[in-house]
Amino acid sequence: MKKAICKAILRMAGWRLGPTSGVELPKCVICVAPHTSNWDFIIGKLFYTSIGCDASFLIKKEWFFFPFNLLFNWLGGVPIDRGKQTSVTDQMAERFRASERFQLAITPEGTRKRAEEWKKGFYYIALKANVPILVACIDYGKKEAGIKTVFHPTGDAEREIRAIREMYRGATACHPENFAQV
Repeated sequence: MKKAICKAILRMAGWRLGPTSGVELPKCVICVAPHTSNWDFIIGKLFYTSIGCDASFLIKKEWFFFPFNLLFNWLGGVPIDRGKQTSVTDQMAERFRASERFQLAITPEGTRKRAEEWKKGFYYIALKANVPILVACIDYGKKEAGIKTVFHPTGDAEREIRAIREMYRGATACHPENFAQV
């Protein structure tokens, strides 16, 4: 039912589903770009739910207070404690190890503003957890959300992040002026 409702909402808004190869993976980091608007979260969540999947996302633990904690838990929020001695990468790698199924969506730009450089956390979480990266795109020009490919990190971060960024060439962000193409 939830799947059908999300698919109908996307269709009514003029969006279509792009490729979905890789979503069956039990564990993965989902690299979602471009990210220039709060609408990206809504479109991404509707897309992923409409194909029968459920992805988690990172959020500051400070947002997990009543009643917002109920909403964020329901949506798949994972509270991050930046005051912990362990890094976010280590916290998420442990979460992957402890979970039978865990898909974590991360926007590598780290902001809705223009980001010339991407944050590398999505890559290092996948590498440390030994899980693949799903390269997901929300393209406002085509009004299409989908998965571009499954990427297996090897440890050559600079080269591989550049290759992943290249996969977004030609994608149109909600606010194109805020999306720094390669």
